[in-house]
Amino acid sequence: MKYRKNRYGEDISVLGYGCMRFTSNIRGIDIDKAEKELLAAYNNGVNYFDTAYIYTGSEAALGQILEKNGIRDKVNIATKLPQYLISSQSALDRYFKESLKRLRTDYVDYYLMHHITAQNQWEKLLSLGITDWIQKRKAEGRIRNTGFSYHGNSEDFIGILNAYDWDFCQIQYNYIDEHTQAGREGLMAAAEKGIPVIIMEPLRGGKLVNLLPEKAKALIASQKTGYSPAEYGLRWLWDQPQVTCVLSGMNSLEMVEENCRIASEAEKGCLSGEDLKVIDEVKEIIKETELVGCTACRYCMPCPKGVDIPGIFRCYNMTSIDGKTAARFEYAQSIGLKKEPAFASQCIGCGKCENHCPQSIPIREKLKEADRTLRPLPYKIGISVARKFMLRKGS
Repeated sequence: MKYRKNRYGEDISVLGYGCMRFTSNIRGIDIDKAEKELLAAYNNGVNYFDTAYIYTGSEAALGQILEKNGIRDKVNIATKLPQYLISSQSALDRYFKESLKRLRTDYVDYYLMHHITAQNQWEKLLSLGITDWIQKRKAEGRIRNTGFSYHGNSEDFIGILNAYDWDFCQIQYNYIDEHTQAGREGLMAAAEKGIPVIIMEPLRGGKLVNLLPEKAKALIASQKTGYSPAEYGLRWLWDQPQVTCVLSGMNSLEMVEENCRIASEAEKGCLSGEDLKVIDEVKEIIKETELVGCTACRYCMPCPKGVDIPGIFRCYNMTSIDGKTAARFEYAQSIGLKKEPAFASQCIGCGKCENHCPQSIPIREKLKEADRTLRPLPYKIGISVARKFMLRKGS
């Protein structure tokens, strides 16, 4: 296993264990199976285990396994405050104490503000005294590092990054999402500030493995390296020194062993020019399935009515590889929950965007198509309710 440093010079394994996808059975999480897989990762050098308050049964399972095997103090636990459920100061302690109880510990190594999508969510926490609360918990030794996990655009990410003295952050990042959400811009901004970056969804929940187009799978299989689709995706991340730790939701011993092997070999410079060319070709093959040829160059922006044109087209294109359900969820969190509404329905048809589009995309027509696909009536209602709930101000 290879390691990279956190902000204070402590080792973090480059491979982290994402505990959201423990295998379940009729009684809940299959503890015996999870224990075997988790211990296999631990014995291979993994020392970062990521869970969250809302991952059903996950905190309790992780705590039980670590306590049973006497290794709690030998690993780093990362868990998350459900900031979208917080509306009072007292709730901060309530949720934190429950996480500690589930995890069977009296401290958390890495504590994140969970699922931030817009700056006003952090502003709400500020109004509830979150900074004083964090300082007190740190002084007590109950929290060692504070960060946030993020699912918005790069502009808001950088705003939040600069709004507090964070110890680390967590973003969705992979070779398809290189320029979406926080993206490479966010990764580099964090690195410039010396803030470690934890990566989630490195393989898009397995989409960059099992659901790659057959043409892409054949291209990868033809390479002399023998790398699997997963290995290309993971090596692409570890080739970048700005990446601190990559989370993988491992739920089989085979997956644990393969990922640990790759993590013991991969480092900056582990990809050759030919390897990078293969990944670029895979990206081009994936783009062939896209519904809109948007390159996210942003020449169409800003929209005078606030429509997030590149963001909407990105979600629309997701339907071809991730399916409508995943694309609609991504749309709901990255477009629907922005502080200022950014829906396609706000378009007034002025055509300013089309005059600047290098790809000559009929943007107004495609926005209507995207909105029909991504925001059918049930989703319109759901997003409206979620906006009122998650973007509300603290009391």
